[in-house]
Amino acid sequence: QVQLVESGGGLVQAGGSLRLSCAASGRSFSRSFMGWFRQPPGKEREFVGSIYWEGNYPDYADSVKGRFTISRDNAKNMLYLQMNSLKPEDTAVYYCTADMKALQRGSSFPDNWNYWGQGTQVTVLS
Repeated sequence: QVQLVESGGGLVQAGGSLRLSCAASGRSFSRSFMGWFRQPPGKEREFVGSIYWEGNYPDYADSVKGRFTISRDNAKNMLYLQMNSLKPEDTAVYYCTADMKALQRGSSFPDNWNYWGQGTQVTVLS
């Protein structure tokens, strides 16, 4: 049974940093894309970023470029999201995702991913 479990969310002041972690189990994703989405209150789920198994082909939403960094440790089956210079508009539930279905569609469509975590809340205070 595949599981993705996020951790590291919480409350932070604007301008602060948080590091989210995603622990994968049930299978190896070492040769798959993995990524992060988020869902702000009252809004649809939106793409944050994704990365391939060697850390190559990083892709980020314009809203987080230069502030967020995705990394992974394939030996541990872990995915990370380092979030710096946080803004109140970054407040959302953050979801880990793995195994993109159709590479040609790209990483920004939630329905193009096979596995999801349960989410972790990030709240940025102004």
